[in-house]
Amino acid sequence: MGKHFDYLVVGAGLFGSAFSHEMTENGRTCLVIDQREHVAGNIYTSLKRGIHVHEYGAHIFHTSNRRIWDYMNQFTEFNHFVNSPMAIYKDEIYNLPFNMNTFSKLWGIRTPEEAKNIIKKQIEGLSIGEPQNLEEQALSLAGCDVYEKLIKGYTEKQWGRECRELPAFIIKRVPLRFTYDNNYFSDRFQGIPVEGYTAVVEKMLAKSEVRLNTGYQEFLTRQKEAALKGDEMVSYDKVVYTGMIDEYFNYCLGNLEYRSLKFEKEDMPGTDNYQGNAVINYTEREVPYTRIIEHKHFNFGQGEGTVITREYPADWTPGAEPYYPVNDERNNRLFARYQEMAQKEENVIFGGRLGQYRYYDMDKVIKAALDLAEKELER
Repeated sequence: MGKHFDYLVVGAGLFGSAFSHEMTENGRTCLVIDQREHVAGNIYTSLKRGIHVHEYGAHIFHTSNRRIWDYMNQFTEFNHFVNSPMAIYKDEIYNLPFNMNTFSKLWGIRTPEEAKNIIKKQIEGLSIGEPQNLEEQALSLAGCDVYEKLIKGYTEKQWGRECRELPAFIIKRVPLRFTYDNNYFSDRFQGIPVEGYTAVVEKMLAKSEVRLNTGYQEFLTRQKEAALKGDEMVSYDKVVYTGMIDEYFNYCLGNLEYRSLKFEKEDMPGTDNYQGNAVINYTEREVPYTRIIEHKHFNFGQGEGTVITREYPADWTPGAEPYYPVNDERNNRLFARYQEMAQKEENVIFGGRLGQYRYYDMDKVIKAALDLAEKELER
């Protein structure tokens, strides 16, 4: 007989790693597999000349949940980074989120009352009834100037379509803040691991057996080959699957839609400071990338030289990395059908962003993993 595990965890991202940590801490055994050559999924950070590079886009941990904050602090010390991105429109630069610094730059005003009055007049002048698309929704919430300079081009790049072609529900609200506060998040706790995210996940997986460069279907194929040869096989009681739910079922009902991203990294050993901020968004449609990330600023300028990443939205096709579920009516209906199939799978649990076909902030991923672990430990 080969090795036996209580759980086969498919995916060494944040959900699978947090779940595995809880189970192994409580005497259960986990085999964790991942098709990539590294752990940590999309929060993977590499180290270059003292700079923690966020290889799959910027990840800032933020939460108002004390339980989740305390849980994460057992694996790392967080710095006090506050996410305060900037936006460039043509030759103009603005603070994000939309706040009094933004409005003062737009209109040359100083008080919240002035800003509110300008936005109110712009909205009233549009005479929009029930918004029929994203453009009308955004205009009815933020007025013309904020929409045209800071929302329209960025959103069209992000989704690959005109705002008039996108459903209104994508923008449920526009965060207009009438204070001089550039902190993007309102959560009580915020920061970035001083050792990088990869070190956090490695600590989570310390008691699990981890096999990289191993996709789920490849793993099953190896199992079958071992059975035919009479070689030792791995056995397990349950599967926790954090991959794409439609891929698990071989897309038998059709593909769920996603938006993807492409990253263009540039190493600048001779440049100490490229843009002066961790994240700068480019809101013109004509600029092909949505933002530039300068990684050293996540840790207050530490490291030699600098590394930047230009982030390009992209259409998703099978084989590409799925980042953002397209949770429109068609896709949600299709996901519901896959979910019905998933509920009938014996001893298979679907979790995480791809298994649940929804976008999760990191703290919500952790909470979902801890909730699942608690439920499993009660059995």
